[in-house]
Amino acid sequence: MKNHFVTSLTASSLISTLFLLAPASHAAQVATDAGDYAPLPAGIDLGILYLQHTTHDELYSSGQEISDLAGIEKLKTDIGLVRWVHYIDVGGYILDPQIIIPFGKVTLETTGGTVSSSGVGDPIAGGTLWLHNDTKTKRAFGITALASLPLGQYDAEKGAVNIGENRWKLITQAGYVTPLTNTLSLDLIAEYTFFGDNDDFGGLKKEQDDQYGIQAHLSKALSPNTKAVLTYYHDFGGETRLNGVDQDDELDNNRWQASLQHFITPDMQLQFQYGRSIDVENGFAENDRFNFRFVKVF
Repeated sequence: MKNHFVTSLTASSLISTLFLLAPASHAAQVATDAGDYAPLPAGIDLGILYLQHTTHDELYSSGQEISDLAGIEKLKTDIGLVRWVHYIDVGGYILDPQIIIPFGKVTLETTGGTVSSSGVGDPIAGGTLWLHNDTKTKRAFGITALASLPLGQYDAEKGAVNIGENRWKLITQAGYVTPLTNTLSLDLIAEYTFFGDNDDFGGLKKEQDDQYGIQAHLSKALSPNTKAVLTYYHDFGGETRLNGVDQDDELDNNRWQASLQHFITPDMQLQFQYGRSIDVENGFAENDRFNFRFVKVF
């Protein structure tokens, strides 16, 4: 099947289809969870495992579904992340150096065949610095800088159907957390991402404009150990160019997600999530998103 796919890449119709896939992978660059911007004391370490399964069978361009025109049947992603976070005190401010290692598999099914990519993705390193952290009011404000390093598995002939991206990315966020009542809390996050160039995207040079996003989490404490969360994500910008030609694929996409977090012991937490797309201007609509997270506190 791989040989068939590589040969088919010479057909302009399939090349166009692959280029349209790019918006599927540039939603929120780092999707936060409720509580991510509530800092822990210095000296604490977190080991986190994320597992995610998504399905997409609707591809959009300028707000119109073009799945049949592009020959798309389904895009499936099964992605995992291993994340290590360490909290330290720097001059009275909390900082959390961290590293994220993605892995998994992406599979595209089209009328012309199936192509998939699996392996280890681009590692992400950086951290969050909290400029405000009031332990009495539980209000906090932090800024994040993360660099995505082009070290993951990448096959240029597969275009956007890859685990790695063959380019640098700088991901920045600003997050604010505040209680609303004794049991309700609100997290607000703004995201900005700068992209380096991919100089071998199916034999072409891929450039991408800066991307922006907002994320909001409304949390309800059901008990001291259990929390329910409703989340909204909205992403803007990020139009791509191939050999200097605009692809008219600027994002204006949003989705919702529901979460349940539960501490099974004082130092171990489980989280289950389900979500779907709401509106998609360009790229794939998520039919179903299932996420699982395990956190161990050290």
